[in-house]
Amino acid sequence: MLATAGMASAQTTGDWVLGNYKGSGYWFAGVIEKVDGDTITVRYDDNERETTSLSKVRPYDWMIGTKVECNFKGAGEWYKGTITSLAGEKVGIAYDDGDKETTKTGRCRTK
Repeated sequence: MLATAGMASAQTTGDWVLGNYKGSGYWFAGVIEKVDGDTITVRYDDNERETTSLSKVRPYDWMIGTKVECNFKGAGEWYKGTITSLAGEKVGIAYDDGDKETTKTGRCRTK
């Protein structure tokens, strides 16, 4: 397990992954659209696309209790919180400041 912790080994088209979009240092949820050897195309949940190396994605591992940062109400400000519910791309967030919202995974990221 430790040998593949940073890589999404054996990922295939349709798999959910977390990608380090444009090397930002943040991990965003997305789905693999295309695999060509070690190169993949990811459609992120905010509809951005990126063609990158398979080594720059990891398996999707968000679950209830995962610490995330989300773009509160889509207003452009990122706040720390915890996932409280997950249903596909719909995610419930309890923010560290006490606010709560149900949003989309495309508005959230992890470090």
